[in-house]
Amino acid sequence: MNEIIQFLSDNMTMIYLVVFTIFLGFEIISKVPTVLHTPLMSGSNAISGVVLIGAILLIRTTPKDHTITMIIATLGIVLGTINVVGGFAVTARMLEMFNRKKRK
Repeated sequence: MNEIIQFLSDNMTMIYLVVFTIFLGFEIISKVPTVLHTPLMSGSNAISGVVLIGAILLIRTTPKDHTITMIIATLGIVLGTINVVGGFAVTARMLEMFNRKKRK
């Protein structure tokens, strides 16, 4: 428990920044027209890839006794992977709409 309290007190500015960006991102995304959601998600694939690489680097350099950092890095890997795979699936479906249908 002391480790959690110490982590929170050491990283309070970063926690405020993450919470602020969550609210800001939600407000920005909610104002985007529905027609632009698919291209926006396709573009966010690159950002998710950077998050995934950062989480992998974080988990490799973290000592084994820092459980909070390991949990956050693991969560980053899982969520980043889901977002990248989902982004590729949506992009493939979007590009499939532009292909001409084959006639039999």
